[in-house]
Amino acid sequence: MPQRVVIIGATSAIAEQVAYTYAARGAQLFLIARHRDRLDAIARQIGPQVAGTATGDFDRLEANDALVDAAITRLGAIDVAVIAHGWLPDQIATERDLDVALRTLSTNFTSAVAFLIPLANHLEAQGGGQIAVLTSVAGERGRPRNYTYGAAKSATSTYLEGLRSRLYAAGVSVHDIRLGPVDTPMTVDHEKNPLFGEARAVALGIVRAIARKQRTVYLPWFWRPIMAIVRRLPEPLFQRFDFLSGR
Repeated sequence: MPQRVVIIGATSAIAEQVAYTYAARGAQLFLIARHRDRLDAIARQIGPQVAGTATGDFDRLEANDALVDAAITRLGAIDVAVIAHGWLPDQIATERDLDVALRTLSTNFTSAVAFLIPLANHLEAQGGGQIAVLTSVAGERGRPRNYTYGAAKSATSTYLEGLRSRLYAAGVSVHDIRLGPVDTPMTVDHEKNPLFGEARAVALGIVRAIARKQRTVYLPWFWRPIMAIVRRLPEPLFQRFDFLSGR
């Protein structure tokens, strides 16, 4: 039987490549996104391996349960769920406008939880499956240039750690995919450097990490040793390096 895969946030550049990768491996897909036109275009490109699609405003937290139910109804069961949506705001805007700060926290943390609750309950009752969530290396250290976004991603990683231990006995794997910056439309205004990943390569890494049941994964791979150093820098020293603590 082909894998039954749900991708949430399927119109993001990385998630789109994840969908193409799973389709090439024969999976049946259910795609969930916020933008109907782009979602329909991706579904047409993939073809009949897309068993269904659904759209919604992910910040309407109470509605996310129904999106998961729609996927289960269409696929019959879920083998792999990938949560890939997010929003990278202007940090200064989150410091000056509470609504922007709350939307950042909602989109990047609480909306993920609103999907994780029904997904975890379904897979636990099913007795197996995998959940992967795209988080960020920004969640590993508070930096002035993105600490609101980073706080949301850090909270997500903490939630995943607890969820992983809860679901272990049920045979459900939980994967924390910690991304460094990737060259996508979300980072179009960011100055690029050699540390930026490429969406297709990152997507292949995500699918590979899920297949290998890796718990916490850094993509591109070199962010693991980089963040091992950054996490351990004493705060007074950290604040002396402008490339770390500057805007």
